[in-house]
Amino acid sequence: MTVLRKMFSWKWVVTTLLVFVGAAVCVRLGIWQLDRLEQRRAFNHQVETMRAAELLELNSSTPESIASMEWRAVTVTGEYDFENQVALRNQYNESNYGFHLITPLQYDPSPGSGQAPGVVLVDRGWIPAESDSAPQDWRVYDEAGEITVTGQIRLGQGKPAIGGVADALPMDGTRLDVWNNLDVEKISTQMPYLILEVFIQPNVQAGDTTPPIPYQPVIELTEGSHFGYALQWFTFATILLLGYPFYLRKQED
Repeated sequence: MTVLRKMFSWKWVVTTLLVFVGAAVCVRLGIWQLDRLEQRRAFNHQVETMRAAELLELNSSTPESIASMEWRAVTVTGEYDFENQVALRNQYNESNYGFHLITPLQYDPSPGSGQAPGVVLVDRGWIPAESDSAPQDWRVYDEAGEITVTGQIRLGQGKPAIGGVADALPMDGTRLDVWNNLDVEKISTQMPYLILEVFIQPNVQAGDTTPPIPYQPVIELTEGSHFGYALQWFTFATILLLGYPFYLRKQED
């Protein structure tokens, strides 16, 4: 009996189907890892391109394409609106639990720039949770008067890609003060004015231990292990498809 006939005989047909399914799954996982690799390369390119761009001064220019400029250095001078700030829960400073204060910054255009006044959210950083989460308790961290914020442009996040809970605005129309995610789009719906579709993550100052403490993620611009994982999955598929007929040849009819 030939190997092909044996593969689809009543004795081996179920095993054959399982081998084909297993190989197909391995191939699909390999393709998925290659997709992840392309996403990683696109992310690295975005970060490198934006970090190489010149500092964006929001008082002088607010591009319509600002949502495509994540990770670009930015600076703006204005005044905080503490009445409309919110907090982000489940935030840590080392091992200490707390919140991040997200505060609207109202800024005016530079003279002669032709820009309109604007508002942008600023992730001012970590505060301890010792005062619960009442908005009136956050006012001890107010920074009154005009202030200049320098940091990087970031996009909001409605929900983490893996796990996490999306925020839902109260059905009765009341204000949501504490959020699971820095969802700029949803937060903007409860603001009394229009805000930019991005937020600013201020630069971290070495030795800064006075809340609110700014935070920026550490980014490794590498391609990770995706290519190696893809090769592994394709190798598993090859072993199944080539090794199975060889195995059948060794079996007695």
